[in-house]
Amino acid sequence: MTYEAVLFDNDGVLVEPVGRSVLRRATWEAFDALGVSDPDPDDVDRLSIGVTPDVLADVCDDYGLAPERFWRARDYHSSHAQRAELRAGRAALYDDFDAVRDIDAPRGIVSSNQQDTVEFMHDFFATRDLFQTAYGRTPTLQSLARKKPDPHYLHRALADLDVESALFVGDSESDLLAARNAGLDAAFIRRPHRESYDPSVTPTYELDGLADLLALDRVPVRGR
Repeated sequence: MTYEAVLFDNDGVLVEPVGRSVLRRATWEAFDALGVSDPDPDDVDRLSIGVTPDVLADVCDDYGLAPERFWRARDYHSSHAQRAELRAGRAALYDDFDAVRDIDAPRGIVSSNQQDTVEFMHDFFATRDLFQTAYGRTPTLQSLARKKPDPHYLHRALADLDVESALFVGDSESDLLAARNAGLDAAFIRRPHRESYDPSVTPTYELDGLADLLALDRVPVRGR
């Protein structure tokens, strides 16, 4: 039975991820904007990537900051930093992105990046029309709690597309866990930044690139 849809993580799957130093600098700017000019570098690291509500609450408590207010500032600076990287050509669509166009099924995006950032990226590359639905996070604590591996946004994407059977393509353990939690098959794409990455979850498929999707029997492909 073929998949009714194919869903994608965004950064590291469709679009090259920006450097961690960019996200770290943006987090530092968020601290500074809220009056903390010299935060502990370890705290900056903890709130740069892979943030959980508990970590956010702990760090903000140490500095007397309201988590909701800090998170809005952090997401604002992070989104603007990523946009600058795109405009400067330091992040781009992967060379094999055109394989997405050959998939003959509804396509969607479920990302843990900001909704505004995901939309900007695909407007910038003129690829938004390829995806019938796209979810990132809003800059709220509720949305932070619902990011992958929580399946919330995968369920919303499936509902938007009115499908039950889908393949989710990701590049992280949280992607694989989110697919499992949503009852979906998962494809792990081993990009160069994941060369030695060893997720604890076994994917349904492991791919070297997006073009490998077109060789999967259950993925509908134009002209096949």
